[in-house]
Amino acid sequence: MITESLRSLYNRDLNKLKTEIEAYQNEENLWKIDKNIANSAGNLVLHLVGNLNHFIGTHLGNTGYVRQRDLEFYLKDVPRSELIEKIEATITMIESTLSKLSEEDLKKEYPLVVFENKMTTDYFLIHLIAHLDYHLGQINYHRRLLDY
Repeated sequence: MITESLRSLYNRDLNKLKTEIEAYQNEENLWKIDKNIANSAGNLVLHLVGNLNHFIGTHLGNTGYVRQRDLEFYLKDVPRSELIEKIEATITMIESTLSKLSEEDLKKEYPLVVFENKMTTDYFLIHLIAHLDYHLGQINYHRRLLDY
């Protein structure tokens, strides 16, 4: 069942995101940028949480979440503890939302046209996990480069 696989992968990777943020030795380094590194780890966390709450929470879970995408990249110095809380709340939201979706729901058209073409819900959920993992890798690299 793909919903079980998706739930497992989102849970695994969001917990890995939490682990990465907790691994920063110096909390200030979460917000560091350098040369060609345009996004800090903190801003990438805000972006991922906003992205998932918007596309999964709002459009599949009817959570009422209102995304403020500009703030995901504009806000600075959000405490690590608040970033962790946002990740944990996102884990809970995804678990709740995906547990209510049937295999039939996943084959339906995603309720929003995000790219140029319509797509199925399962396709977009797979895309979103790939997007999460792309930025998770960036955060890991950011930490290893700039957390000293």
